[in-house]
Amino acid sequence: MYASRADLPSAQRAAELLVAELAARPDAFDAAWKLARVSYWLGGHLPQNDRRAALERGLAAGETASRLQPSRPEGHFWTAANMGALAESFGLRAGLKYRKPVREKLETVLRIAPAFQDGSADRALGRWYFRVPSLFGGSDKKAEAHLRASLTYDDESTLSRLFLAELLLEQDRKAEARTELQRVLDAPANPAWIPEDRENKDRARALLEKIR
Repeated sequence: MYASRADLPSAQRAAELLVAELAARPDAFDAAWKLARVSYWLGGHLPQNDRRAALERGLAAGETASRLQPSRPEGHFWTAANMGALAESFGLRAGLKYRKPVREKLETVLRIAPAFQDGSADRALGRWYFRVPSLFGGSDKKAEAHLRASLTYDDESTLSRLFLAELLLEQDRKAEARTELQRVLDAPANPAWIPEDRENKDRARALLEKIR
């Protein structure tokens, strides 16, 4: 059902089943982190009024997974993902509340398993350093370093290259940004992330049109 997450009812049904499994078996690590993962997707695709609840459920499930198996990366990463989405989508208070915990969770993933999900922790940290104001620890230099580090695990990651392009545009490095955006469009779809790749290509196409 998660593999068919582009169909929202399928993703919602997956979440319902995982909630039921966790209720029956509170120590079910896989159910916990998978609930955090599908909740993150729903938190970006449900109607606006339903998104916050999905992300908060995902955060709680990720924290459960982190507590059940602290030496595994899944719980830490998906906790950070849900926190990050809350921080970006729900105002200054949420941004300040989750800013430091997001970075700490991602740094934990880097210590445990830097190659997890093809460098996802480096990718997310790159985004963190890009989005957070310099007054609170943001750094374009660190953002670029983390994004390029993530590409050492998957050179064709559409999300890493999209994030890198947005950073380059912010720095008025338009020629480099165009190259990255074209690479997003040219990249083959990753079978594990087909819905995300489709969305990333749409964003890249729109950015290319905007800066031409």
